[in-house]
Amino acid sequence: MPWVKACSTDDVEEEDLIRWDHAGATYAIYQSPEGEFFATAGLCTHEQVHLCDGLVMGHLIECPKHNGQFDYRTGAAKRTPVCVALQTFAVKVEGDAVYVEVP
Repeated sequence: MPWVKACSTDDVEEEDLIRWDHAGATYAIYQSPEGEFFATAGLCTHEQVHLCDGLVMGHLIECPKHNGQFDYRTGAAKRTPVCVALQTFAVKVEGDAVYVEVP
């Protein structure tokens, strides 16, 4: 799978996320409180709502529609109504660029 530049490290604030669209898919790129970067599918598994409008709290992303939560580091569903995990993607940082390994 190829590594694709998704954004700059300055594009994502700590404990926040941005939407990144690539090759017909939507992704969410996060920066943790520790300054690490993560990537997940950009749509909630419950009703396909864009997570970029959600709230990041620590290591959780809360869906803006029904307040379901996921751990963005692992994709694990953490609060109902979500019960299906988010797909996660490998991330690497080179210089000030954030790369995501995409299918």
